Amino acid sequence: MIGRGTDGLPRALSRPSIIKERQRDMPQIPTTAGLVEASELGRTMVHEHTRGGSEGVRVQWPHLFDEDRDLELVIPQVLAMKEHGVQTVCDPACMDLNRDVRFNTRVTEATGVRFVMATGVYTVGYTFIPIIPVPGADYVKLMADCFVHDLTVGIQGTDVRAGFLKCAADAPGITEQVEMVHRAVARASLETGAPIMAHSNPNTPTGLDQMAIFTDEGVDPAKVQIAHTGDTDDLDYIERLLATGCTIGLDRYGMDFILEAGPRNATLAALVQRGYKDRLMIGHDVVMEFDWWPREEVLDLAPNWHTTFLFDTVLPQLRELGVAEDDLEAMMGKNVHTWLAA
Repeated sequence: MIGRGTDGLPRALSRPSIIKERQRDMPQIPTTAGLVEASELGRTMVHEHTRGGSEGVRVQWPHLFDEDRDLELVIPQVLAMKEHGVQTVCDPACMDLNRDVRFNTRVTEATGVRFVMATGVYTVGYTFIPIIPVPGADYVKLMADCFVHDLTVGIQGTDVRAGFLKCAADAPGITEQVEMVHRAVARASLETGAPIMAHSNPNTPTGLDQMAIFTDEGVDPAKVQIAHTGDTDDLDYIERLLATGCTIGLDRYGMDFILEAGPRNATLAALVQRGYKDRLMIGHDVVMEFDWWPREEVLDLAPNWHTTFLFDTVLPQLRELGVAEDDLEAMMGKNVHTWLAA
């Protein structure tokens, strides 16, 4: 009989041994192609999704979906990024965002582009947390334990481990449920050393409240990336956020219905001039296959929201604004790798 550790895992996989292994191996990053040295990840997109949508519907009525069709839609979009030198993608899908590590692994096998997967809860409506069938459980601890499992054992029954944690807050602010998820994410980060990506709404703004929770829990601010900060051109807010010690994602290029590329570029260039170039990461937050809205409607609403807009249009514009090539490369490379390995 296999002996078990105090956490209930087989002793060979007990949490302390896995965490020590992870910490010892860092900066090796778990991906759908295995562990990769952070410095070997290559050009890395910090925030792109292969699929998104109604994971509950997919589980309950799988006959409505065709994974091979999804692959036919996703693979060309990944290959288009690969043509621009992308070797690695951070996919922030977690619970409520249709995370599927097996699907991403199939994409890796077809394209050679690897994915760093996430763990966490998106908190649909910002008022929902999962019902976990453990009577009398401390929900924050139980969620944290689930996240630690993904980070140290593997996701969805595979041996592909998560490489970072994901949580979300938006216009409703820090609801009770949102706070619980953020605290669970913080505690999983403290236990494993994993970095955190936090979806935010900078027009509310939520980032400062999110950082207050993380620092209250004792998380090193350098481990935290506040995503979607580029949805505002309010430099005062952004600098107050950066003063907490976090990094930020200017990661929604192409979402012109929120903010067009012009003000996004001006904000990025100003932040570089003010000395923050090492704490910026750029991307699209594109969802390559999305079942929440018809594909045609998404294309009509956001024609620039695709996996190569950054390369085709944005980078040339940023060069014209005087942003150095090395700094642009760092925002899709060194800065991302440093955050992943923090």
